[in-house]
Amino acid sequence: MKTGILATVWSVMKKELRDIGRDRRTLALALLLGPLLFPLLMVGVGSMAEKRARTELDRVLEIPVEGIERAPNLVAFLATQGITAKKAPADLDAAVAAQHEDVGLRIGAGFAEDWRAGRPAVVEIVADSTRRNAEIPIARVRSALDGYGQQMGALRLLARGIDPSVTRALAVGDRDVASEDAKRGQLLAALLPYFLILTSFLGGAYLILDATAGERERQSLEPLLATPAARGAIVSGKIAAACALGLLTLLLTLLAFKLSAQLAESARMLDVSTLAIAKMLFVLLPMLLIGTSLLTYLAASAKSVKEAQSHMNWLMLLPMIPTIMLMVNPIKSQPWQFTVPFLSQNQLLMKIVRGEWIGAQTWGIYLAASFGLAALLWFAAVRRYHQERLAIAG
Repeated sequence: MKTGILATVWSVMKKELRDIGRDRRTLALALLLGPLLFPLLMVGVGSMAEKRARTELDRVLEIPVEGIERAPNLVAFLATQGITAKKAPADLDAAVAAQHEDVGLRIGAGFAEDWRAGRPAVVEIVADSTRRNAEIPIARVRSALDGYGQQMGALRLLARGIDPSVTRALAVGDRDVASEDAKRGQLLAALLPYFLILTSFLGGAYLILDATAGERERQSLEPLLATPAARGAIVSGKIAAACALGLLTLLLTLLAFKLSAQLAESARMLDVSTLAIAKMLFVLLPMLLIGTSLLTYLAASAKSVKEAQSHMNWLMLLPMIPTIMLMVNPIKSQPWQFTVPFLSQNQLLMKIVRGEWIGAQTWGIYLAASFGLAALLWFAAVRRYHQERLAIAG
């Protein structure tokens, strides 16, 4: 009996893979679109961001200064920092708000008087904090002003015969304990988990939609269900075929990232070593089963492929939930997190790219919870195929 069930699973699996193999365009999209397009896109975006940052830091920054005549020494100091001043427009706030200028300075009317009296002289940075393209110019101006303020403050103390070091009650140093793997994996930890989770979660979608809703639409499901084969074996064969296709897509994706790390300087921070890839693959295998079983359950009752594809809209949003949540509210890893779908994969992938050790207890909790959920969804898909109305086209 067991041999017959396994034979049925194997036969259905080969049949589904053979069918999608005939549709070469769909197979090419399934195997090549994600594995090639998205890694190249990420590497390209990373290279562009790095090139822009380098350009913004190296170029001479020209900023409008309102009240430029009030602080000639400050203007001269800024010039030594690669920041040149120009006359400000009539309405500096409006110019920055309209994005005509990235950042501007407003020197207070009482600047000279406060300076001579030894009081803090007012200098206002005019900027729009919601504009990401202005972050580097704003940071450069702020850093230059801080440096000028510290330098002038020290000179004031020296003029009064006071050692400037007395104002520093603490000498604060920085000791970064992050590993080199963690530093290299910052970009990977921010971008790669979502993409890999999505790839594994919906990697077999092309095949499973055609093998479920597609068969029902073509009215070929009824003859299949009329055979003596157990319906559980039929469903398992379809899921196995979709998982095989999804696994191949996932492997190609990881290989594409490994190769892309050798093509772009910005991608060299990505930890795509063979060991890291093996760990990522091990983490994502349960998600491949979860996604395929869930989509089988949902698409089985769809009357057409078009109707089944409507589920893709919200399914693609699910892996985004932990990414957004962790960006808004970062949390420390706790055992319960490794029982939550998507969040557990996100946390484990982040640990891998940061080079952190994953203990046996963590692996045990994760594997038990994820494979348990996959088994539950598989059982639900099998039960749905026992509904006789599925054999009737809509």
